[in-house]
Amino acid sequence: MNPIDFMAPAMFAALVVFLLLGLPVAFSLAALGLASGLVAIEMGLFPTQFMANLPYRVFGILSNELLLSIPFFTLMGAILERSGLAEDLLEGFAQLFGGLPGGLAYAVIVVGAILGAITGTVAASVIAMGVIALPIMQRYGYSPRLATGVIAASGTITQVIPPSLVLIVLADQLGKSVGDMYLGAVGPSVAQIVIFVAFIFVMSMIRPKSMPPLPPEARTLRGWALASKVAMGVLPSSVLIFVVLGTIFVGLATPTEAGAMGVVGAIALAALHRRLNWKMVREGMESTMEITVMVIFILIGATVFTLVFQGVDGAIWVEHLFTAVGADDAVTFLIVVNIMIFILAFFLDFFEIAFIVVPLLVPMANKLGIDLIWFGVLICVNMQTSFMHPPFGFALFYLRGIAPPSVKSTDIYMGAIPWVLLQLLLVGVLIFYPEIVTGLLDKPVGGNLDAVEIRVEEPPAASGGGAGSAAGQGSGAPAAVDPADYFKSK
Repeated sequence: MNPIDFMAPAMFAALVVFLLLGLPVAFSLAALGLASGLVAIEMGLFPTQFMANLPYRVFGILSNELLLSIPFFTLMGAILERSGLAEDLLEGFAQLFGGLPGGLAYAVIVVGAILGAITGTVAASVIAMGVIALPIMQRYGYSPRLATGVIAASGTITQVIPPSLVLIVLADQLGKSVGDMYLGAVGPSVAQIVIFVAFIFVMSMIRPKSMPPLPPEARTLRGWALASKVAMGVLPSSVLIFVVLGTIFVGLATPTEAGAMGVVGAIALAALHRRLNWKMVREGMESTMEITVMVIFILIGATVFTLVFQGVDGAIWVEHLFTAVGADDAVTFLIVVNIMIFILAFFLDFFEIAFIVVPLLVPMANKLGIDLIWFGVLICVNMQTSFMHPPFGFALFYLRGIAPPSVKSTDIYMGAIPWVLLQLLLVGVLIFYPEIVTGLLDKPVGGNLDAVEIRVEEPPAASGGGAGSAAGQGSGAPAAVDPADYFKSK
């Protein structure tokens, strides 16, 4: 057999071993890609000049203005996490829903969705909601498993709700616009919130003692006082959501520009809550720097790996792999891909999946005629689970770090299981009802092009001279032809 047939699976197997050993992902990818490239050149699988593409690809990453939006959205989320907005929102909605069984859980889901729409980062949402909501839910008798589960799940909604960082990364990897990815994610975001709320409603009917309503003495706000409290949290959030998302949707700003305006808005909100100080800004900038450097280095390493992987016919190997398991139609392919990503999420975080796995799947998705916006949003919804299950469930790590000792780790992990199943339920719904994703996207202009006939009239014959030509035009030939007359409909 041809040696090239073994090179792609050998690279993939070596990558799995490197990751299982716990080596740094970015450097593992780059080292494995370069080493495999040298082996491929020595074996004559591709010429030395093939590796000359690498500097251009790295420069393309470093000069990609779309990726510049990542530090802006990260900094915006870091500042908002410390601005006091979450406290105002949760207090208002807790008073609004508090009289219902599960009222605090409803409030956590709604506030988590709002925070997701203005921060774009899971860590900011989970930590803010955990610090504020968990003590209150414990005080009023909520089950620890329910309380930790709903807080973790409400934070991971951030991954699907625009302006999610994951959607930005997936748009870059899929070669699609961020605006289209955001529009495609609106329907699934709403569907996920509805599923979560419906679950709380059902559980409040089955097990009301695990989520009791707030006692009357805790519901101190009513009437205009309650309305003003809710408005004080919702109005600034709505303005910031429009500044960030509205300007992208209507085409007034690029994601990078919208992210920059979002940072300014976050600073203004922090100042409004009298929490703006140099320590907050410095901490936000430090966390932004760490995340941005991590993303860029992983992306460079993944680029080195995928360049060599494609050079040794990795795309053909992946296609044969899916064909061998019977995934040669769109629905089966999507089911197999989502099972694979769910399993990989036990070992890889969402950035690694987006940079390593997604580029390997795109050629097959294109061949099967799968809409890449639908494909990307599906993967994004699935990768919510990477925050919710061990061993790399970062949302659970965040909760363990801020929860009191009275909340056991087993409660945190067991409480996450129903929410992981609800997230997978949405994945299944989106596979069979893609309109939830594609419904808001621009439709192609209708019309039967076969019914259009293009006719070009012959110009009048020249009569040999300027005067003769003028005479010819004066004797019936048109002086000018209307362009509209060239297109005659049948």
